[in-house]
Amino acid sequence: MTSQTQGIHQLFQAEKQAKDKLEEAKRRKGKRLKQAKEEAMVETDQYRMQRDKEFRLKQSKIMGSQSNLSDEIEEQTLGKIQELNGHYNKCMESVMKQLTMVCDMKPEIHVNYRAIK
Repeated sequence: MTSQTQGIHQLFQAEKQAKDKLEEAKRRKGKRLKQAKEEAMVETDQYRMQRDKEFRLKQSKIMGSQSNLSDEIEEQTLGKIQELNGHYNKCMESVMKQLTMVCDMKPEIHVNYRAIK
């Protein structure tokens, strides 16, 4: 009977050791999962910061070139306005002379006109 109790006692101890090993493995697994989660968060934060930096660089290049384009367009517009004003001033006198000739009519009798009585 003592051998049976001793055998049962050994089985209980073996069961307790197995349970302790399982609990230890679960704790290590939980600890490792927690550590992996923290590492993943750090990596994602670093990646996000890198992508944000690249985005800001691209955005500044695009916005910078857009402001350069708007300045160029503004210069071209002012140049075109000045060119048109020059053409206007140049042609205005001749157009005004032609208009005065058309509008200032002096009625005269034609030389070949014969009055019929």
